Amino acid sequence: MKNYVFLIAGTFFFAASVAVFAMPNSLAEGGVPGLSLLIYHETDISPAMTTFILNTVILLIGFRYLPKDMIIKSLVTIPLFSFFIYILEDLTSGIPDPLLAAIFAGVFTGVGFGLIFRSGSTTGGTSTIARMLNYKFGWELTGTNFVLDASVVVAGIFVIGPVYTMYTVLALFIGKRVTDYVLEGFEAKRVVHIFSNKTKEVENALQTSLGTHTTVLKAEKNADGVEENLIYVAIPKQRLFYLKKLVSSIDENAFTVVHTVKDVTGGSFAEAHHPGQKTFRSKILERRYYKKQADEESFTPTADAAIERKK
Repeated sequence: MKNYVFLIAGTFFFAASVAVFAMPNSLAEGGVPGLSLLIYHETDISPAMTTFILNTVILLIGFRYLPKDMIIKSLVTIPLFSFFIYILEDLTSGIPDPLLAAIFAGVFTGVGFGLIFRSGSTTGGTSTIARMLNYKFGWELTGTNFVLDASVVVAGIFVIGPVYTMYTVLALFIGKRVTDYVLEGFEAKRVVHIFSNKTKEVENALQTSLGTHTTVLKAEKNADGVEENLIYVAIPKQRLFYLKKLVSSIDENAFTVVHTVKDVTGGSFAEAHHPGQKTFRSKILERRYYKKQADEESFTPTADAAIERKK
């Protein structure tokens, strides 16, 4: 049920991008919607009609090449997309600033694509053609889809002119970025590699103060005969400053390498908190850590313990 909610909402956002921002502002799109917009700008035929006809024909041709669940969802997406364009196309006369229109077209397209992809469906059109060509001739899906979309955009130079074609490219770029955010989330993640002679102290501090999951990778001795084990930890971007400060307070000579990653799930991210916010789990770990330190400092070997150690 959730997938169909995403599908309907995504289709609406994509249709709004076409009908509210692209149509009245002489912008285009990629793929079948872009071709329908070029036809509209040249002949005044509604994209609601042309998108429905073109997508239906493509779906019928590719019926034997597509997975069954994709066909079922496409049977929902195609008429719904055209219906939303039909009810939205007369609601606005456009935005006076084409740059602003391109930005909003990109945002709405990105949100729409992201929700549609999250539902497990596609927008049909060129993605369906790319899948057919992949099945028939072994052509690579992403590259084929890009070439088909780019061909439509380049064709726009002869219909809407080079300036509005560049606005269209800007809208597509924004749409791609927004789609990534919808699919992967807005919170940036960092993977940190820490090389330190005080591996245990740094690891315990990260676990107790930041509540992060750490992995220690054993390393061989370096040229100086010192073991510098690698601490591997993934954290949200906003915690990076606190991590560096914490590591530096324990080992000023620690070597830290930071990598940007697209997605991290599970582990300490399931219970992430601000470094200054003590959770129940972090309090327990912190008490255990300091208790262990106190026990080690106050331990005095007895005569019996010394005898046992010699044995």
